[in-house]
Amino acid sequence: MDAAIAGGADIVDLKDPAKGALGAWEAAALAAAVARWRALPPGGPLLSATIGDHPLEPGALCAAAARVADSGVPLVKIGFALSPATGPETLAACLAALAPLARAHRLIAVLFADLGPDLAAVPAFAGAGFAGVMLDTADKRAGGLRAHLDDRALAGFLAAARAHKLMSGLAGALALADAAPLAALGPDYLGFRGALCAEGRTGALDPARLAAVRAALAYAAAA
Repeated sequence: MDAAIAGGADIVDLKDPAKGALGAWEAAALAAAVARWRALPPGGPLLSATIGDHPLEPGALCAAAARVADSGVPLVKIGFALSPATGPETLAACLAALAPLARAHRLIAVLFADLGPDLAAVPAFAGAGFAGVMLDTADKRAGGLRAHLDDRALAGFLAAARAHKLMSGLAGALALADAAPLAALGPDYLGFRGALCAEGRTGALDPARLAAVRAALAYAAAA
């Protein structure tokens, strides 16, 4: 966390990659990180945290999301493994259960590009009071985000998020070469992990790699 802050990250995402695509931190570690974040001077990065990988079951999602939200982390990321086989009633039940929490906390819905997500679900998240939506990948070994969705699909997803006043993000095994083309699509943020680590996504953050990604984004913004 400290290395990401020192490197100028705009959002520091608390996730345990050894526990899955959205592996959650233990409660004590999460509380310590939030306390550290609150002690930073004003104008520092935002903090987000994942709730862990859970099935689309309202009780499980609500319990995990409430635990993370109660830590005080400002952005709570919840995975929705939606696929063409997912019935609309399943998502509706989950969103109805999460709506009260969404009124008190900033919830971010995470859809998975490699699972054939229903991108038309964006309005449903807005209707439930979510603060944002993002695309990621569930299986980091199966290629990055752009291996599963082309730029036209990504642009459509981002346009839908903007139309419904949702924060938008793109992530999923992104490489340095993805920074400029994805930034050009206009997401609110891009998520990098493996590209910032010298020894893979479960390794320590490399300040030089973080600086390279920031430089690529700055160059894209100035172009």
